[in-house]
Amino acid sequence: MKNRLEELRLARGMKQDELAEVMKVSRQTISSLENGRYNPSILLALRLARYFGVTVEEMFIDEEEEA
Repeated sequence: MKNRLEELRLARGMKQDELAEVMKVSRQTISSLENGRYNPSILLALRLARYFGVTVEEMFIDEEEEA
């Protein structure tokens, strides 16, 4: 699953550790999300989308649907 997390985070001028603190997760979790090595829980996906003012569908892209 692709996502726009890094793009949205950088647009706010945030570092990974700053976002991790806000989301109450580790910096490694943010890094893994951005690199596509980890899919978030539904709760984390909703919290991230709300924080950045986008829908979950705008933030997370299902690659299978694109094909």
